[in-house]
Amino acid sequence: MKKISDYFGCMVFNDGVMKEKLAPDVYEKLKKTIDEGAKLDLNVANAVAEAMKEWAIDLGATHFTHWFQPLTGITAEKHDSFIAAAPGGRVIMEFSGKELIKGEPDASAFPSGGLRATFEARGYTAWDPTSYAFIKDNTLCIPTAFCSFGGEALDKKTPLLRSMEALNRQALRILRLFGNTTSKYVHSSSGAEQEYFLIDRRLYNRRPDLKFTGRTLFGARAPKGQELHDHYFGAIKPRVAAYMAELDEELWKLGVLAKTEHNEVAPGQHELAPIYSTTNIATDHNQLTMEVMQNVAARHGLVCLLHEKPFEGVNGSGKHNNWSIDTDDGINLLKPGASPHENAQFLLFLVAVIQAVDDYQDLLRVSVATAGNDHRLGSHEAPPAVISVYLGKELTEILESIENDSPYSGAGRREMAFGVPALPAFFGDTTDRNRTSPFAYTGNKFEFRMLGASDSIACANIMLNAAVAESLRQYADRLEKASDFKAELRDVLKQAIINHKRIIFNGNGYSKEWIEEAKRRGLSNLPATPDCLPKMLDKKNVEMLKSHGIYTEMEVRSRYEILLENYVGIVTIEAATMLDMAQRDILPAVSAYSSELCERALGKAKAGIENGYEKQTSSELSKLETEIMNGITELRKAADHAAQAQDVTEHSMRIRDKVIPAMKALRCASDKAETLMDNRRWPLPTYAQLMFGV
Repeated sequence: MKKISDYFGCMVFNDGVMKEKLAPDVYEKLKKTIDEGAKLDLNVANAVAEAMKEWAIDLGATHFTHWFQPLTGITAEKHDSFIAAAPGGRVIMEFSGKELIKGEPDASAFPSGGLRATFEARGYTAWDPTSYAFIKDNTLCIPTAFCSFGGEALDKKTPLLRSMEALNRQALRILRLFGNTTSKYVHSSSGAEQEYFLIDRRLYNRRPDLKFTGRTLFGARAPKGQELHDHYFGAIKPRVAAYMAELDEELWKLGVLAKTEHNEVAPGQHELAPIYSTTNIATDHNQLTMEVMQNVAARHGLVCLLHEKPFEGVNGSGKHNNWSIDTDDGINLLKPGASPHENAQFLLFLVAVIQAVDDYQDLLRVSVATAGNDHRLGSHEAPPAVISVYLGKELTEILESIENDSPYSGAGRREMAFGVPALPAFFGDTTDRNRTSPFAYTGNKFEFRMLGASDSIACANIMLNAAVAESLRQYADRLEKASDFKAELRDVLKQAIINHKRIIFNGNGYSKEWIEEAKRRGLSNLPATPDCLPKMLDKKNVEMLKSHGIYTEMEVRSRYEILLENYVGIVTIEAATMLDMAQRDILPAVSAYSSELCERALGKAKAGIENGYEKQTSSELSKLETEIMNGITELRKAADHAAQAQDVTEHSMRIRDKVIPAMKALRCASDKAETLMDNRRWPLPTYAQLMFGV
């Protein structure tokens, strides 16, 4: 049996490989670039390229690619072979420092949101040495940033790296004020818990809605769903266990720290969680994880669904972004220590996060806004669209004591005992995990629970890093000028707590009472993507993102356009798929079965046999047939009206207000008809088959 330690990271040009393959002076210069942001020398790049090529070829690679993350939400690759022509009709294997550092993919077909003219095709990719190269499918993949001919960021990595640098600058200012002169760099770290569904591929191939949109646009509930909670953390089925075993192995080869796997709440739903990494690497790894999940599923006759809500009426899939701040020498700045009420540095970073979430709650909502996530947020498996911060009892009481200038008298950690002598006692955590909170403190990190399963975690982390950097900048500006540091620190903490305590909520985020209370507090509630995306263009948001160098104003506006176009495109495809399925699959099946029942009823009547079932069911199906026909007409009208909008903003509003309600009405009629149909006559695999078919 293979040992994990023998093959973990075997397909990664990681630090150990670099140390072995590079000359000591080249290795040291490259490490200085990776760890401290020093400028990369071309001679170093040439040496790295040669070593990287030889290593990759030894492992079977024939091509290389600049692996980047355009604004499509997935990754992109253009493959080039290592071969170069040599005399005598031979070839040699070449890979230069220039090829490592820079690529020139055609940028014309990637979303730009107006950053370039249609006829401008050139784009550039630039090597990101802070994220290790790896081999996938016999191709050396080099993580890169992606920009336009004019230098504007056309990807998610570039603003993420900018946001990490902004956070680093401001956090170091704070650390120096507390006397820390040894930490050289501060970075955000992330661990993305990934939820997903597995279904049988043969059933998937019979569902046009799953193939075209990733979710079921029609489907009546199964007799059993998640009501008994028996799937959650239950025994893993053999077919799923085999899938998970191969998934782990493939991810471990790529250096992805896949750690935890289990059944989730809904039938057919599962989760994978990694160990934390720096946010840049965690983002790359999560993109890889989603791709590998789907590839491995295909080898097991399965399909991995990453849509936020593939099945109506059961839990959807999210991605919990566990976020923290760490120094290069191992200090977690969100870890309270034994006495958090005495730890002023921790408290300052804590309130910086609280202020950031309050000041930029709209940007955090924007960062998770997608058509798919709109179906999930506010349901009983996900937090509401209202942003709030959960701290738990102890930290809340500590902040209240600072606000009121009163001593903290909390009991601290409590010993947990089970009342059974054989079971060990241990100390419980000071905070619970509030699963209804969008942004919960969980001991040494915050868990941002609003992300959708298919999201890139880059977007949420860009906004988190930037917003916290802004809070820290304000604090550092005040504290660096203070004549009495301790007194000024107390004032900064107290003022921040008073100004931003409205965002702290430790109760049930699912309750209607909280939504009403949040409104009284002045918190924003932005339930749909067209509601929240315009907030991206608010002056305070644009100015903050510009001031920290995260985006230019043009880049902000381009993201707004791209995100809205994506929303419009997704729902337009869904509406077209619904119309096609209803017209060509569902309506003919309902009509045929209704006619069959009528004929059987007539036959029974002639024979003098009671025909209550046939008569009543055919009557109900006939009414639903009319409802489905009317639903098709109304959805087509709504979609045509939306398409005539003057711009993408108006188009998105028409979709929200007219198209989506029409889709729901058509689905309602169809789902009722499904419950009356003979199973053999229904043209689509049912929810029971899909969710319980693995």
